[in-house]
Amino acid sequence: MNYYLLVAFSVFVASCCQMMLKQGARKSYTPWWRQYLNPWVVTGYVVLGLTMMLNIFCMSHGVQIKAVGIIEALAYLFVPFLSYICFHEKITWMKVCAIATILMGITIFFT
Repeated sequence: MNYYLLVAFSVFVASCCQMMLKQGARKSYTPWWRQYLNPWVVTGYVVLGLTMMLNIFCMSHGVQIKAVGIIEALAYLFVPFLSYICFHEKITWMKVCAIATILMGITIFFT
């Protein structure tokens, strides 16, 4: 089994969890504490915890922490793409340049 692809999958799922958290934050509830206990938020945090355990599982099967850091940088690609699809947020050229700069810095730092 390719554990590196499994880490990339967990990064994608964690990015989807961020979309769930935003969806939950868009609703307002009368008691303030219900804002943190609505189904979107609870599901997002539970699945986020599962992705963390999946990363630990992959690292225990030989994936180096250095590689996990590089693969987790894919979230900088997944989150803007998913936010564009789910919430119709704009992707400007400034964001594209910032994402490219971050990815280049991570690549240079970890190689």
